[in-house]
Amino acid sequence: MEFITNFLHTLNAGADIEINSFTFAGSICASLIFGLLIGLTYIYTHKDRHTQSFVLTLTMLPAILTVIILFVGSNWARAFSLAGTLSIIRFRSAPGDPEDIGYVFFAVAAGLAGGVGLFLYGIIFIVILCLFMLLTSKLNFARPKSTAKHLKITIPEDLDYEGVFDGVLRRYTNSYGLIKVKTVDLGSLFELTYELKMMKNANEKEFIDELRTRNGNLNIILSLAENDVYGK
Repeated sequence: MEFITNFLHTLNAGADIEINSFTFAGSICASLIFGLLIGLTYIYTHKDRHTQSFVLTLTMLPAILTVIILFVGSNWARAFSLAGTLSIIRFRSAPGDPEDIGYVFFAVAAGLAGGVGLFLYGIIFIVILCLFMLLTSKLNFARPKSTAKHLKITIPEDLDYEGVFDGVLRRYTNSYGLIKVKTVDLGSLFELTYELKMMKNANEKEFIDELRTRNGNLNIILSLAENDVYGK
């Protein structure tokens, strides 16, 4: 009963809450609930495009940040020690999707709310933003009518590529442009890279089949523009 009373007292408390084993455990549990709500929202808004590791990271991040804030408190020595420790960490993963980065900041804000003891304001913030993200996902807010893609076509060195694929591209795309040409296999082949936007009801298999008849059945890669990495 005392644990419940102490924990409820922290719902409207500020940064100077008195830490004991009960409020410490309660803060972690509350932050895990925050993270779970954020993770479930991310799963729903990303359907089959989410990864388990990223969802688990979103779930853990608020609790981790809450514990860090509780440990540091108002102790300046601990704060500087923490800053020194974090400064030697290097994150070597590739830059993520901007929306994923937004969710990371979302989880960080939830962890801050848990760390300073503003649980009531934290849950209000999380519920409002989660509902907003669910609504925008349901309404397909700001989603473009066509998806930008990259098309890589390998051709023989003796094929004049100027305009050779233009007829096919005009039939299947809303817009297109040749953005890069490079030699491969010691100059025996050329690789053309186009940036294009497919028509809404375009059949991608038929599109690629028509391209294959013009490039001698060599490699053709059609990928989302945001997932393509140049220079590799």
